[in-house]
Amino acid sequence: MRKKKTKQIFENVEVIDAGAKGKTIGKAPDGRVIFLTNTVPGDIVDVQTTKKRKSYFEGIATNFHSYSDKRTEPQCEHFGVCGGCKWQHMGYEHQLFYKHKEVENNLRRIGHLELPEPNPILGSKNQYFYRNKMEFSFSDSRWLSLKEIQSDAEIKDRNALGFHIPGMWDKILDIKKCHLQADPSNAIRLAVKDFALKNNITFFNPRNQHGMLRTLMIRTASTGEIMVVLQCFEDNKVQRELLLNHLKERFPEITSLQYVINGKQNDTIYDQEIICFEGRDHIIEEMEGLRFMINAKSFYQTNSKQAYELYKVTRDFAGLTGNELVYDLYTGTGTIAQFVSKQAKRVVGIESVPEAIADAKANAANNKIENVDFYVGDMKNVFNTEFIEKHGTPDIIITDPPRDGMHKDVVQQILNIAPRKVVYVSCNSATQARDLALMKDMYAITKVQAVDMFPQTHHVENVVLLEKL
Repeated sequence: MRKKKTKQIFENVEVIDAGAKGKTIGKAPDGRVIFLTNTVPGDIVDVQTTKKRKSYFEGIATNFHSYSDKRTEPQCEHFGVCGGCKWQHMGYEHQLFYKHKEVENNLRRIGHLELPEPNPILGSKNQYFYRNKMEFSFSDSRWLSLKEIQSDAEIKDRNALGFHIPGMWDKILDIKKCHLQADPSNAIRLAVKDFALKNNITFFNPRNQHGMLRTLMIRTASTGEIMVVLQCFEDNKVQRELLLNHLKERFPEITSLQYVINGKQNDTIYDQEIICFEGRDHIIEEMEGLRFMINAKSFYQTNSKQAYELYKVTRDFAGLTGNELVYDLYTGTGTIAQFVSKQAKRVVGIESVPEAIADAKANAANNKIENVDFYVGDMKNVFNTEFIEKHGTPDIIITDPPRDGMHKDVVQQILNIAPRKVVYVSCNSATQARDLALMKDMYAITKVQAVDMFPQTHHVENVVLLEKL
């Protein structure tokens, strides 16, 4: 018979640091690290372990002996259950400190890189209500609190419109007020739920795959335009139009009202037809006079104001004079490429998603930018010797890859080309450090700038300037 695993209790553990993925760190009596989920550095706690590994534990604080002076009162009533803003209980200046520390640690420890004195992290002026895109899920079997479960009272209202409980694909937390997206986001979400309940419009059940209302997407722009996309699992034309007409009348400021009928098992809309019910099929975002059409499937940085700061850092690091050929790898919808185009001789953008390149070309045409060209293809395949021979050898490369970083073949091609400068924008400094380590024999890191795009979370962007040795 296998020995039953027992959870351990460690008393009076001091939380000494913040680690990856928003977890905090303590030390067990035997010296092993304990990763915690509900503490702030400086707390003194008793810990109950939830996992035991060879070199570390995972656990949760069950009793607090003293609270850290780095703590602050969370603004959101859903904090601790909703997994969206895990650092709300930590003062913003301390969030910035640990984000900056993580970036520097990753570059030094993972990449073993020589760094200049890093610039102070660039904080966000808006610490709440900064997101321009939110996606909410419907459920007819919402998440119940422990108090509700232990209560003898009959629970009649099980409908929810909100967020997935972390790690539970079929449980939705009903959200009363979210502090991530500015009004009228909360008002629209609550109006949709209220109208659906009053008119007996069914909410989706992900396990049994039935119910009409599936997801609600709200996108806002700095121009004041608003997009609402209602995703339905079952197609009931009468109820759907009843709800959409209610939104149109209640919120005349909505400039793009759309819907999608998706009967698949998953709720991704990227392979679905989006139908425009009222207004345009896109909204307009603006940055330094450039206008970008954002449709329901478009990728755009979710913090518009801080994206502007990130792009300014990128452009500043590139140090363009107007004579350079610039390659923008992983260009997405071409935002960075167009943003730097005024200071460059020519910009070539490459991206693997065809729809993103179509958006990039349309936006460049609307912005009357003629010195930018966009090409679609898997980066490791299209970014080859033949492509370079056809489009020219770049003086500067800007690269902004996904969280997994660059494929090793892409890194090698950059080394083969050996441009004068490389500006590496990353949302994951760990994979960034791995890639930079492959380039350190040819390039020196001359500038590092962390940019906080997502206050109240552990996520952070980082920009590095590489100059050829």
